[in-house]
Amino acid sequence: MTAIKTNIIHSLFKKEISIAPLIIFRIIFGALMLFGTSRFLFKGWVYENYILPKHHFGYLGFEWVDKLPGNWMYLPFILMLITSVCVMLGAFYRISSLLLFLSFTYVELIDKTYYLNHYYFVSLVLFLLIFLPAHKRFALDLKIFKRNPVETVSAININIIKFQLGCVYFFAGIAKLEIDWLFNAQPLDIWLDGFQSLPVIGEILASDFTAYAFAWFGCFYDLFIFFFLINKKTIKYAYFFVVVFHLVTWLLFPIGVFPWVMIFSTLIFFSSGFHEKILSTLSKFFKTKNMTFAKQSKGFSFGFKSYFFMIYIFIQLLIPFRYLLYPGNLFWTEEGFRFSWRVMLMHKEGLASFYVENPETGNSIAIDNLDFLTESQEKQMATQPDFLIQYGKLLHEVYNDTALVFGNEKITLHNPIIRADVKVSLNGRLNQQFVTKKHNFANLEYNLSHRNWIEPFKK
Repeated sequence: MTAIKTNIIHSLFKKEISIAPLIIFRIIFGALMLFGTSRFLFKGWVYENYILPKHHFGYLGFEWVDKLPGNWMYLPFILMLITSVCVMLGAFYRISSLLLFLSFTYVELIDKTYYLNHYYFVSLVLFLLIFLPAHKRFALDLKIFKRNPVETVSAININIIKFQLGCVYFFAGIAKLEIDWLFNAQPLDIWLDGFQSLPVIGEILASDFTAYAFAWFGCFYDLFIFFFLINKKTIKYAYFFVVVFHLVTWLLFPIGVFPWVMIFSTLIFFSSGFHEKILSTLSKFFKTKNMTFAKQSKGFSFGFKSYFFMIYIFIQLLIPFRYLLYPGNLFWTEEGFRFSWRVMLMHKEGLASFYVENPETGNSIAIDNLDFLTESQEKQMATQPDFLIQYGKLLHEVYNDTALVFGNEKITLHNPIIRADVKVSLNGRLNQQFVTKKHNFANLEYNLSHRNWIEPFKK
């Protein structure tokens, strides 16, 4: 048993393997970051998502993260452009990868309205790249610092990226093992129904058979694709399905650059020989001179870096299951929903009506949410409990010690009561009561505790 354990550790952690897959991954990911950031700027989303909104919904524990004033908000995106190029070229790699991670993650922490699984994935990969020797070959750093390239690295430096990609797929597959996805084909049935008007293929896409076929195939794909990718005998066939699967999702659903991120990132599973051929072609194209390789990388030892990776792996395996700590329907309460790779599993629509109440008389006035929020923010706020708490506290802060007109009388409110009437539809069901007006949102705590003020889900 000890010998088997030793062999596994050696194979996954210590074994010296070609650095080429890591180098190609660095180039590809830097290029994807450059493309994604350019796209974000070109579409005007910096202004729309970060400059225009009056208020933002911060993540728990990171509410202190605030946007830069006015057009200064373009600064982190410019920094992302520069550092993406530097990472791609391997120039000043350590500081560039750090700054790229910090600038990207800073932007994402400003407002969880725009949370997407692939943004979370990008932050994690950028974080990992800080600690990986992805600049030890085919990088400008070799010329800048006059160093010889490295031919091999410890396997963990590449396997940690494969592990992270495997988490995305496998946990997304586990998440699909539930009634709505497998037996109701929801929310796919709702989304595919929107293609009904298309000529020729519209009727096929909108059929129940297509929705169920996509649901079951998607579940099996996510559960098993990682295991086919790590098998040398099946990787070519597996990658074919990777390309087809992500191209189909890109064509049918508005999920941005995520399919392209997965298509190109998954190339890391191919053999070292495959990546060596790419590097050889790139070397000829850029007329890179042959250099003498360093005799050997420093190798792998169980020091700080190794224990760091082990802790990282443990955390990544644990976080997706934190929803088990909470009672109730996960998609209804969304407690433990984020950061758990639950991709395209939920379609929620809601209507949240907020009221400011005079604590002395009980009289109240309705609030127009668009006075404070953008349409995107209001849409997210109307269905997610943590948004509701934050918005309720925002209204309390705005209207505390503020004069309002109740009827014909103008009254200055002291510690006003904030109430909400919220109705939500989950995966095509009829609207259900989500929150009643009996709660004062000014007194609700924004923390990790179970939110027992949410009305029970009715199947």
